[in-house]
Amino acid sequence: MSFKLIITFLSLTSLFIGCTNPKQGINKAENNCPSPPASYPNFNVKNEGDFFDKLKTLNIEVAENLIIFQTQDYDFIFCDDNESFITQKGNYKPEEQPAKNYEEAIKELNNPAYKIINWQDKTYQYRVILDPNPFPDFEVEPEKVVLELITPEAEEPQKQTLYTLEQVKKQEAGIQLGVPKVTASVIYNNQFYWSVSSEQGEGNGGIATIVNYDPQGNKINIIQPSQIAKQQINDLKISNNDTDTTVWLATQTSGEGNPYLPGMGLVSYNLNSQSLKSYHARNSELVGIIPHKLMIEKDNIWVATGNGICQIKWQAIEQENSWKCWQFKLQADIPSDGLEVYKSLLNSTSQTTLNANENNKIIEVLWWSSQDYEAEKGRYEVVYNAAFPVTLDDKGAMGWKEIYDKEYKVHSWEATVYWPGKDWLWNGNKFTRPFDGVSLNYFGGGPGGISTWKNSKKQRPEIYAIRGDLELINLTKNSTSVKYYSGWVNDNLLDPYLTILPRKQPKNMEPNPLKKFTQNK
Repeated sequence: MSFKLIITFLSLTSLFIGCTNPKQGINKAENNCPSPPASYPNFNVKNEGDFFDKLKTLNIEVAENLIIFQTQDYDFIFCDDNESFITQKGNYKPEEQPAKNYEEAIKELNNPAYKIINWQDKTYQYRVILDPNPFPDFEVEPEKVVLELITPEAEEPQKQTLYTLEQVKKQEAGIQLGVPKVTASVIYNNQFYWSVSSEQGEGNGGIATIVNYDPQGNKINIIQPSQIAKQQINDLKISNNDTDTTVWLATQTSGEGNPYLPGMGLVSYNLNSQSLKSYHARNSELVGIIPHKLMIEKDNIWVATGNGICQIKWQAIEQENSWKCWQFKLQADIPSDGLEVYKSLLNSTSQTTLNANENNKIIEVLWWSSQDYEAEKGRYEVVYNAAFPVTLDDKGAMGWKEIYDKEYKVHSWEATVYWPGKDWLWNGNKFTRPFDGVSLNYFGGGPGGISTWKNSKKQRPEIYAIRGDLELINLTKNSTSVKYYSGWVNDNLLDPYLTILPRKQPKNMEPNPLKKFTQNK
């Protein structure tokens, strides 16, 4: 298989993951909450993509005061009675299996299967396709994205153009049409709503679209707010009060080799006023960068991200006390003979040894990275409270306009200045980086952070911190000095396990020190 085909396959296999799963049995304790397992489930890491694949909520179930957030390997079960989570091994099985190989992926793209939605004992079939369809031989260029809908009485689909290549180019959302998919379907007030997203990267793109269908009048309405045109929609839900109907969207962006990139986060779109608001990790209490699944439960909207889960009173979302969030944490027992801690991923000499004692038996695991791809040898990044200092004399602060062009507009979900810690978030005390704030960068040397390629002769840069908290010491146009509160340990010494805990906000909040570096940037 050619390298081009491998890239195409990697970018397309994620398109065929199912969205629903049958409810699973739960053992109840006396207080109607599930009995916690005897021990936390292990979190085995084979590659850095596991941090996304294993923490991404694929389905949400509700059963008897329980809300179950299902990932491919785990269930996070929230109990209303005590307002807390337990974590246990899950048995999620998608209805639609992902393509096993490139040939299967191309076959599905050549003739995508219709999905089904049932209403009033009638079945409707729908799908979105490229027109003309370029698969399997890539001899034609698609000119538009089309919704095909087969109503119960019809034998042939009715077709509705959602957007064209010309429109995508005009929006500067791509130079060719990416593969589209329906990411969510909702029936609300006898109306159907679908969210449609496009593949992004290598020039591919589309226009984020909400389709509204009235089955009684057989009328299709296309909703494309300009603010979200370049976003990808992961999920869609609808809420209503006395005066307004609101569409809630889980959004992100992506690129070639980077399937999870920041976007507008949780988006609310008022159908009545056509007004739109965005809630992400830099302007709200959202715990995480990439929201994957949403659920409306009474006066709450639940948002599951790649870093944790939030419960929000949606009618008072602007108020800080309307948010309750829990975040994923990996922990491990410190071995009885201690842990040798290295200053960086590739460093051959340990800097110190962490020993277990009565007050310190557990260590927080932040990440895993490979030292040598061929040998599958790696280290865990762990919390190290004493911190290490480092100065990168080959990387400093720049304005985003210097990276792109003078017309570039900094997005609200981006750091105000382009610097090595741009993917970290200021929490009022230190800069922190959530699991889903790490770009996988499959075709660019893997995830990076506080790192340098200078003097590195291996496949990876010299990485000091990928998720460790940062304290900014000095930042100039040419260099960066930080303290990072993490170190690296050999991966054969730890067996991480997965927990979900209430997020703790720091006390004695301080202003973001980046502000003094943003002038004239």
